[in-house]
Amino acid sequence: MLTSMSRLPLHTLPVFRSAARSQNLRATALEMHLTHSAVSQQIGVLEQQLGFALFERRGRRIVLNEAGRTLLCSVESALAQLDAGVLAAAATAVGASQRLRLTVMPSFLQRWLLPRMQRWRERHPDIALELHSSQQLIDLQRDGFHAALRQGKGGWPGLSDERLIDSPLVVVASPATARRLQGGSVAALAHEPLLGDNELWDRWFSEAGFTLHSNPVASFNDAGLMLQAAEQGLGIALGREFMVADALRDGLLVQLSEQRLEPDAEYASYFLVYPPALRDWAPLQALRRWLHDEACDLQKSMGPVAPVIVPMAAEPPQKPAARVKPAKRKP
Repeated sequence: MLTSMSRLPLHTLPVFRSAARSQNLRATALEMHLTHSAVSQQIGVLEQQLGFALFERRGRRIVLNEAGRTLLCSVESALAQLDAGVLAAAATAVGASQRLRLTVMPSFLQRWLLPRMQRWRERHPDIALELHSSQQLIDLQRDGFHAALRQGKGGWPGLSDERLIDSPLVVVASPATARRLQGGSVAALAHEPLLGDNELWDRWFSEAGFTLHSNPVASFNDAGLMLQAAEQGLGIALGREFMVADALRDGLLVQLSEQRLEPDAEYASYFLVYPPALRDWAPLQALRRWLHDEACDLQKSMGPVAPVIVPMAAEPPQKPAARVKPAKRKP
């Protein structure tokens, strides 16, 4: 049994990590650009050198055993540090003119980051940003990104994270819709075309004092598209306060109610995340400072809202009960 690093075949560890994640030799071969037999051979070499098995063979599938799971924890951490170190070394070698590669969610990019890019260029004309828009969780080290803007609750393995924005949800609509609803009640919104997630709307109405099951006319996998639909008068949306701030300022949207809805903890905050090895890299330091400054300025600019609709009502409006004529007395 191998008891030291002196004879550990390090070149087999990336293959082991890929196979442990996919539990499929064919998928590992495609990811590592190797043949199926080469993958099997490298895993065999690693197991032979270690002196114990790492996988259980179940037909065409491979499944990590307890020893394999234990080794994977250390291998993933070690390889992540090596990947981050290589990325940091490459960034340092190129110097301050290096392009900073940033992956961002489409809605965040469209509604918040792009409108502020001119200020970034004025402040850091020598640092170019290469922006990548994706709804998927990108592996920064594997795909060569320096940082990401993510939504969640933090704690991504192998990455440092810095909270930028905590933002509740607010009800917004186009100016034309807002004029039509002026002075109406919260209950009237239930009869309007709603955009977005029905569970969020049900929670919003519940906190406003109403129990109902909403049925939005459209749902979206991207918040930016939903807010664009609201701007075009297609319905009323529950949007992140920071994402609608610019549209409210420019008159493209109107906030209908002062009532806010706190999102689930899983989606509560927006973070900047990056490999720890890049923390002191000058372009990333500049991005970190700029993002925090912009987020702070945004918080200061968002003041109280004068509600368009009546804030609270005990019950939805009811039709008046039919009057019952008294029965005639018998003589």
